[in-house]
Amino acid sequence: MKNGTLLICYGLFLIFAGLAGFLSNPEKAKTALMSGGTFGLIQIVVGAISLKGWKPARKIGIGICGFLALTFTWRSIVGWMAVAGGQSEKLFAASLITVMLAASITAIVLLVKSKSVTS
Repeated sequence: MKNGTLLICYGLFLIFAGLAGFLSNPEKAKTALMSGGTFGLIQIVVGAISLKGWKPARKIGIGICGFLALTFTWRSIVGWMAVAGGQSEKLFAASLITVMLAASITAIVLLVKSKSVTS
């Protein structure tokens, strides 16, 4: 898979994950929709630029994925601690954030393993 295609798919995943988070709790999860949409759109743009052959796009994509992985690590720990503390209503959010963390790590690994911009 080309790096640009990977980044576009990851961006779309972020948008849909943000939408799922919002739909699970529309009153309290507006930030999930905004952040998923914002970072998803950014990754889609970076992916499109990568497909055009812009070499720095791969490193930018890795950087964004890394930032998100750190954020998702923190948020998943907080979420699972809330679930462990008896807040079962946090189960969906903790699970979704953990899946987003796994997707971020997977994207990082695939991008780092890739040697060229379009491979």
